[in-house]
Amino acid sequence: MTSNLPLAGIKVVDFSRVLAGPHCGKTLLDLGADVVKLEPPGGDLSRLAFPNDGGVSGYYAQQNAGKRNLSVDLTVPGAAEVAHRLCQTADVIVENFRPGALAAFGLDYESVSARNPRVVYASISGYGQHGPWRSRMAYAPTVQAETGLTATTAAHFGTDNLRSDSLSHADVYSGLHAAIAILACLAQRERTGRGQYVDVAMAAVMLSINERVHVELADDDLGDERPILGAVDGPFLTGPGGERFASPMSLVGSMSFPSYLAAMRRGDLADDPRFLTPELRLQHLDELRRIVQDWIFTFRDMATLDAQMDEAKIATGQVRTVREFADSDWSSAWGAVRTVASSSGTKYRIPGRPWHFADSATPMDDQFVPRQGENNTEILAELGFSREEIAEMARTGVIVASAAAATAEGPGES
Repeated sequence: MTSNLPLAGIKVVDFSRVLAGPHCGKTLLDLGADVVKLEPPGGDLSRLAFPNDGGVSGYYAQQNAGKRNLSVDLTVPGAAEVAHRLCQTADVIVENFRPGALAAFGLDYESVSARNPRVVYASISGYGQHGPWRSRMAYAPTVQAETGLTATTAAHFGTDNLRSDSLSHADVYSGLHAAIAILACLAQRERTGRGQYVDVAMAAVMLSINERVHVELADDDLGDERPILGAVDGPFLTGPGGERFASPMSLVGSMSFPSYLAAMRRGDLADDPRFLTPELRLQHLDELRRIVQDWIFTFRDMATLDAQMDEAKIATGQVRTVREFADSDWSSAWGAVRTVASSSGTKYRIPGRPWHFADSATPMDDQFVPRQGENNTEILAELGFSREEIAEMARTGVIVASAAAATAEGPGES
């Protein structure tokens, strides 16, 4: 199927594994790029996650559906030529190994760009390609701990019981920031004719997405004042019909407290001695919450409550599970969830594209989850290798494939 998405015609080689790099590649894929994932014989670790059907896990599917798969053992003589030829055709290369790992195979930026000066090459690592921490292992929980997110979360909940977030923010945000930088370099290439190297440090990303950094690094003592409007201590409340919902607006902060008074038509509370300052509102927070909650129960339904809250610029969000949200009318209308399948018929529901382009209407269910090595023959033929050469590569172990992929009629296989 010919894509009319913005990155149609852009070729991406994805050397990455697990999450940060694969999410970058998946973002470029959903923007229309042709992405070839190059996997080692052991496969991407995420293939082992659950749920799982013969090497096609839901985790792997969510980050790699739609990518074509070439599995090469770079330690076998002759294998490097396959990777080099693939990289010569690439507009973009993405990798998230430890710094310097690909240089041993002549697949670092300096080596690849000497043969392909137009390539945009992005490396994602915990602490960047240079500096005193460049060789440290990095996973989302460790980077989030190092960069203050874990401490900020503990302080927010007033506990010394440290916990890692259940979501890998450092990986996902780093993948997205890598994609942003790649898009900028592709635009620059239109002017200069040359590609560029992109060095993405997960630690730097986590600082850049933390809107509270300016507070943490300031010397001001704010007391109990809330420094920002939302996401700090917005209350969870109960709607007229028993719905649990969140508000992003703090009952304590001086910037947001007046919004509740406006919504409730209770300007008198501004002079209530219990609520004159952030410190006092925090001391009497249970009483203040009870006033707001009792007011909410005067409404006949969430729709009428939401209208009055909206008038005061207070958003509400019902607490739902992922499944409840995925099955909502909004999700269906947007195409927020799609179903992808492997050649064996395994199906997973994964996120759809987060953007709509007015001039690029494309179906959301056109992606397959490749088994390891499923597209070996197709990709190698595109690179100019003969049928005999491909057969020899399979015999000598240059290319590998799962047993299922070796016998499957994969999407687009010849």
